Amino acid sequence: MMLLVGTSKGLFRVFADGENGDWRLDGPHLAGYSVLHTLVAPDGMLYAATSHAIWGAHIYASTDFGATWTSLEAAPQHAADSGHGATQAIWYLAAVGDVLFAGIDPAGLFRSDDRGRSWQPVAGLNEHPTRSTWEPSKGCFAVHSIYVDGQNPDDIVAAVSAGGVYRSDDGGETWQPANVGVRAENLPGPWPETGHNVHRVVRHPTMPSRLYRQCYNGVYRSDDAARSWVEITDGLPSDFGYGIVVDPHDPDTVFQIPESSSHLRMPVDGILRVYRSRDGGATWESASEGMPAEHVYVTVLREAMATDSREPCGVYFGTSGGQLFASVDAGDRWQEIASYLPRVLSIKAVDELL
Repeated sequence: MMLLVGTSKGLFRVFADGENGDWRLDGPHLAGYSVLHTLVAPDGMLYAATSHAIWGAHIYASTDFGATWTSLEAAPQHAADSGHGATQAIWYLAAVGDVLFAGIDPAGLFRSDDRGRSWQPVAGLNEHPTRSTWEPSKGCFAVHSIYVDGQNPDDIVAAVSAGGVYRSDDGGETWQPANVGVRAENLPGPWPETGHNVHRVVRHPTMPSRLYRQCYNGVYRSDDAARSWVEITDGLPSDFGYGIVVDPHDPDTVFQIPESSSHLRMPVDGILRVYRSRDGGATWESASEGMPAEHVYVTVLREAMATDSREPCGVYFGTSGGQLFASVDAGDRWQEIASYLPRVLSIKAVDELL
């Protein structure tokens, strides 16, 4: 299998070699670019969303499992007269069939029907009447966590930082805020309709009605395709964090990495831990054997955690300090498989291609 590991200085491919737990590192590809997100399209094409301090934001594509990359000619951007500003970064890529979606900073959702040769704004979200309640978060002002139900492409869920989760039932023509049941202690009202600082949303691939979200305040589960949420923070040592992923074989199994606070943004008590729930967040346990248990002062960013499609699933995450950890048994045991990488921004498992 292979991991695509996006960092602040390029993309690395990490291969699992044989049955002895050995891993091989290849890269950096796209050297010098921040790789914020990668996508495995249904046709096997790989895409990478990149940002560069001088060259700007671009999308790259690969037809050979990431060995070589070619820049797409077009990048999603707001119209000059929209008042939203120039594209600072491309934060997320999604695909259903031949259609690509991209979420950008400043917050915007875009669609391509020609494999990225051109992009059209999804005006129903970008010009939503509640846009005035959106504002930049500490890390970005972007649309991310874009999920299209493969069985029903009219069903789309996307998140805005900071603005909240939105959903569409008509393929993106119209959008409704989807934050019922989510608290926001950083805002004047405790249960606002919009304005939430949502860090990451994940949607289960075989049960699209089941979603999880990690917010500025709390972890939540939805059983009705984001129409409402129930908080599942109890049992975790903190309500703050970024990394959250699901087991693709079990919608009740979810993994989360808690952080101490929005102020420190480091593991709680300096102990690097992954928490696992097998009952949809009703209860949590630390599943952290093999990880350092003291003096850890890194953070795990929103896209720097992933699972693969094996059974039991593999779980992977990277840190701001360049460490890469893997568990091949759904969190029971962990090993550090790479060190001294640049700041890890994103991880994607592509085992289904190889």
